[in-house]
Amino acid sequence: MIFAKPGQTLQKGARSNSDGTHSWMLCFHPDLIGSSSLWSRMSDYSFFEYEANEALHLSDQEKEILERIVQQLQIEYSGNLDSYSKDLLISNLELLLNYAKRFYGRQFITRTAVQKDSVEHFHTLLKERCSIETIAQSGMPRVKTLAQAMGYSPNYLSDMLKKETGKTAQEFIKLQLLDLGIKFLIHTNEPIYRIADLLGFEQPSSFTKFLKLQVGISPVEYRKQHRRG
Repeated sequence: MIFAKPGQTLQKGARSNSDGTHSWMLCFHPDLIGSSSLWSRMSDYSFFEYEANEALHLSDQEKEILERIVQQLQIEYSGNLDSYSKDLLISNLELLLNYAKRFYGRQFITRTAVQKDSVEHFHTLLKERCSIETIAQSGMPRVKTLAQAMGYSPNYLSDMLKKETGKTAQEFIKLQLLDLGIKFLIHTNEPIYRIADLLGFEQPSSFTKFLKLQVGISPVEYRKQHRRG
């Protein structure tokens, strides 16, 4: 099962239905949910940003659950519309999305062996992309570029890491940059503006703000407290 947001293009490949299999597509216009509480929660369903190769693989029981909801949606919009119709359509649509979110959570768990290899690959890649030489040449690593290098979409990578480690890809990038910044502050005499430049920050103030958010004090204060000798 795959999900697509407005503007994405889907192409159906040639496939024979001689084995008795069938498929369905559920499409809804943004206007349907535009004034509902579901609209404000759509960002919770990050699988709309996944690639086709990151599809949801459903068990027979899970297929039955989703198909029952789709059948109810079909009954609702095919019947005589009344003042309750829109609310019921949105409620069933939200129910389907919530089940999909649960089933993706299950899929992350059942594929834990594969995911652990991916986590190790991510950490190796992150260290490579967070070296001083690499940052000086290409800038700070971005979730998108790391995900592409691993063959994932950014949202899938972050969701997978969150399930396996409790942290998103962006949080790991921040931790890696924090580690590099601290090493420079403690083990070198490089001025703050130079460290900020080496780490890819456009302004020294950006590095100062970043460090304060992470450890609670400025780079100057951190250096004073932790320098040896």
